[in-house]
Amino acid sequence: MFLDPVKRYATSTPKKLALGYAEDGTTWSWVEFDSAVDRCAAWLVDELGSASGKRVAVIARNHPRQIILQFACVRAGAIFVPFNWRLAPAEIQELIADAAPSLMFCDDEFRVPELTSSVINYDLAELDDLGVVGSVPPADARRATDEPSTLLYTSGTSGRPKGVMVTEQNAFYGNINFGLGSLVSYESVFLCDMPLFHTAGLFAAVRVPVLFGAAVWITAGFNPANTIARIASKELGVTHYFSVPQMATMLWQHPDFSFEKFSNLVLYVTGGAPNPPAQVERFAREGVRFSDGFGMTETGSNFAMPVLDEEILFKKTGSCGVPLMTLETRIVDDAGVDVAQGEVGELWLRGPSITPGYWNQPELTAKAFHDGWFKTGDAAYCDEDGFFYLVDRKKDMYISGGENVYPAEVERIISELHEIADVAVVGIPSERWGEVGRAFVIRREGAHFDEQYVIDHCLARLAKFKVPAEVVITDTIPRTASGKVQKHLLERG
Repeated sequence: MFLDPVKRYATSTPKKLALGYAEDGTTWSWVEFDSAVDRCAAWLVDELGSASGKRVAVIARNHPRQIILQFACVRAGAIFVPFNWRLAPAEIQELIADAAPSLMFCDDEFRVPELTSSVINYDLAELDDLGVVGSVPPADARRATDEPSTLLYTSGTSGRPKGVMVTEQNAFYGNINFGLGSLVSYESVFLCDMPLFHTAGLFAAVRVPVLFGAAVWITAGFNPANTIARIASKELGVTHYFSVPQMATMLWQHPDFSFEKFSNLVLYVTGGAPNPPAQVERFAREGVRFSDGFGMTETGSNFAMPVLDEEILFKKTGSCGVPLMTLETRIVDDAGVDVAQGEVGELWLRGPSITPGYWNQPELTAKAFHDGWFKTGDAAYCDEDGFFYLVDRKKDMYISGGENVYPAEVERIISELHEIADVAVVGIPSERWGEVGRAFVIRREGAHFDEQYVIDHCLARLAKFKVPAEVVITDTIPRTASGKVQKHLLERG
């Protein structure tokens, strides 16, 4: 049995700050956090039974109550299921049908009959009043640590979301990986803007500081002006911030931004999507320790840069770093044979942080694994020093004139242009070349350029077969809540 970090810190540091809600300043000390979890867990046992494995769903904006509920589910032996509130009701209905929750907690704004009529439901705010103060769940209510405790639905960049089962063992090792690779300590203070229905918010930005006895301020959601003010606040004392690269770009572009306001950060970590090297250098050269890593809902945190070595940080810009403590890695060809150093292949991972599989989808689970190795679907290579580089999702690669083109490489080059606020590249059919690239770009506010400006930059930096045949200047690029481009929604010819 893994030690319950909330119970541990409630005993050893009861008055220290554990959770805070940045929107109104409400805080929970460790002993208050632990008491709230026990009360809720005892109520869940009364409602669902001990070690039931029944699902408890949430449709709500970020709030510390969700973290209390997640730990309560662990202690009661239930499974915590946060749904993406940004989905359409019909999409959430599909997830409800798949997860079959016994209870559901909602914000008022998401309380619609088509979602709540089939499930016993409560306002998330009611969590404060459920159960009896001072009550505790039975000691044997927990499930085994290798059984699912959380069910996270993937962001669905290629279509229908999948329910990823996360055990407490997975969470422990994935969080240890992130913490050891990100200079996390008892004195750390995290700011969480990332959605709690996503692994980056729920685990990387919240469960990691909980595991290390640190503090975390949770916000209702990302707002660039608020985030800049909170990171700059001496009172909050934020030391760690995690975001997707697009959020870092939005912060940098905001009128309130200055690198000085980020000078108190111990580390700014990005993940969830490729981070252009130009952006890493932009922050790091101004004294903001900035690290790009790699993780997945299915695998937890996997790679990190050696952030204390500035020389390596600049030398290896574009790398997601080296494997973290509990992870084994392989890069293989289509036949599952290891490729030579420096060659591109599919990244495979193995270790205790990796999911046992997908909820209700045994065939998909079997397809995702080979002899215990999880097949990430990411194209990558490893250099002579052991640093890994993500090239792109294998499925996003297209072939132009017989040559492989990885859109992420083209996007990285286009992102070098300061006039570009966002970019996505897809392959489209070509009668002559088989496929060619189409780049969708969003102009930075106040910028003026035409399509040829982007093409000329690519011609100067890329082989001709990689240069997009078309550039579409647009106002929006569809992205998931975790920042990934929904390329299946972009035009493909």
